[in-house]
Amino acid sequence: MHTQNSQQKSIEKLSVEEIKAFQNQKLQDQIAYLAKHSKFYQDLFEQNKIDWKRIKSTEDLKLIPVTTKNDLQQRNLDFLCVPLPEIIDYSTTSGTLGDPVTFGLTNQDLERLADNELNSFQRIGVQKGDVVQMMTTIDRRFMAGLAYFLGLRKLGAGVVRVGAGVPQLQWDSILKYQPKFLVAVPSFLLKMIDYAEKNNIDFNKSSVKAVLCIGEALRDRDLKPSLLAQKITSKWNIQLFSTYASTEMSTAFTECEIGVGGHHQPDLIITEILDEENNEVENGELGELTITTLGVEGMPLLRFKTGDLVRKHSEKCKCGSHTYRLGPVEGRKQHMIKYKGTTLYPPALQDVLSHFDEIKLHLIEIYSNELGTDEILIRLVSIDETDDFLAKIKDHFRAKMRVTPSIKFENFETLQTVIFKPESRKPITFIDYRENS
Repeated sequence: MHTQNSQQKSIEKLSVEEIKAFQNQKLQDQIAYLAKHSKFYQDLFEQNKIDWKRIKSTEDLKLIPVTTKNDLQQRNLDFLCVPLPEIIDYSTTSGTLGDPVTFGLTNQDLERLADNELNSFQRIGVQKGDVVQMMTTIDRRFMAGLAYFLGLRKLGAGVVRVGAGVPQLQWDSILKYQPKFLVAVPSFLLKMIDYAEKNNIDFNKSSVKAVLCIGEALRDRDLKPSLLAQKITSKWNIQLFSTYASTEMSTAFTECEIGVGGHHQPDLIITEILDEENNEVENGELGELTITTLGVEGMPLLRFKTGDLVRKHSEKCKCGSHTYRLGPVEGRKQHMIKYKGTTLYPPALQDVLSHFDEIKLHLIEIYSNELGTDEILIRLVSIDETDDFLAKIKDHFRAKMRVTPSIKFENFETLQTVIFKPESRKPITFIDYRENS
């Protein structure tokens, strides 16, 4: 049980050069596997006249064309490297670009997934015997919930599978099972605090000491706590740890206690941060995360462009690990908005809205107008709908982003039905209508 994880920790203590040599060998193994088993990559090598045996190091990756989400959607099953009977689990991506893409995981892939999250949980301090409450779904073909469960099981922690939402049930479970850790979407923690305050629950005396936070950024581009993180910790004395992963990667980047980005796991993934021309950007510069999975058996990916815009941080971390870290996702490439000459991404808009406690729900909608340029409408549920408050929001947008989007107040029921759809894994706070126009 602990062999893989102790190996992981020893890899992280190697020098940067040794980690690179280790990754180069893993890369050669993975490419040989793809050349033998993947119909998609066999075709890619042949069409581009690539002698895959010449790919010896991560520097050689630039000789291979990138793989896109369109490739995955159009040729989904051509990425599968094993016969269908060997697939144990079927997961899908959330389908931000149209139809969800299916990922088949073998028994070995599930073991790898468990080791990946075992390492993540150990990084934030979870130990055998600790109780962890999962406030995220484990069903609906969702890989993350399954990964958390497998990792905690392998670690020997107790798991309380409450699922998403329902503050009352979450608090009932916390008071009954005394979890030390939660796995949660950070904005939901504000609802937990609100419920506790209204129901006389002394949340600062609860068993909860730390939260593994998913789906929303806890840090800004400079790795300082985001407004959302500050709002939570100003009331609830808990430690927040950010984790970032995706179905395509089957790998998590999780913060340590130093909080300077999610740590790279060298035995599981190779990353490149690329510009528009698919050239690597300098460390600390914003670019598109492009990944090559290592050790995946069912559906490995080579130079897959995730669409997520991040920065790589290579200075040595004080925790002793020699691995680089990834900062928060600052935007998604296909969600880029050009508004009145300014380039914006939804997370930046959401960060401005987080400034106001009066705002209870928000939905950002992007349209194309008759001139073909982008328009932004922000629909809000607020306890203050006065002109003064509206002016305050607009002033804050101007100060932070130099532009002011259109803003409309809505009633709670109208917006709630759009944001919290039963079939969706997470709240929908951004809708891009440009793809359909």
